[in-house]
Amino acid sequence: MQPVTSGASPGGHVGPWTVADVLALPEDRTTRYELLGESLVLSPVPGIRHQRASFRLAMTLHAAAQAAETPVEVLEAINVVLPSGLVVPDLVVTDSGATAEDDISVDAENVQLVVELVSPRNRVVGCTFKPMLYAEAAIPHFWRLEFDPAPMLVVHELQAGCYVERTTALSGTTTHLDVPFPLDIDPANLPRQ
Repeated sequence: MQPVTSGASPGGHVGPWTVADVLALPEDRTTRYELLGESLVLSPVPGIRHQRASFRLAMTLHAAAQAAETPVEVLEAINVVLPSGLVVPDLVVTDSGATAEDDISVDAENVQLVVELVSPRNRVVGCTFKPMLYAEAAIPHFWRLEFDPAPMLVVHELQAGCYVERTTALSGTTTHLDVPFPLDIDPANLPRQ
């Protein structure tokens, strides 16, 4: 991720950024735009291993939600409006009513789970900074999928305003999770070609 300096601002934007400013930017399939405070942060679209794992985890979450008849929608890389800005988590599980309109963002209050897929180039943001923002927004569940040295899924739950690690699903082992709905998962299969 890289903060934008005033001279490199998309569309020649001048001054502090707002959520409305970021949402008004034209769609760009090569860059993710996030607003952290008043700073616009750009990051490149993730690589193939990341996209493969994201898609497979989204399909797994969708199937589990459907089996549990949980009224949610699982979406990849959507804009989530937080009290402190706008972020684009890799995966979001949101209340189904929150996505009834064909909007370009969803409010954090309608989000049940965010998932960040962590690679060496986004480790600090995905493991430290974004979880603090998600906790501040009171999103009940945060998961982190790490790829190296082997895929593992670290499951966190919000408790007293902070995320507490509840479970770690290790590669090669099927782990049962109960929240936000029942799910059995082995992270080894997510990034594998």
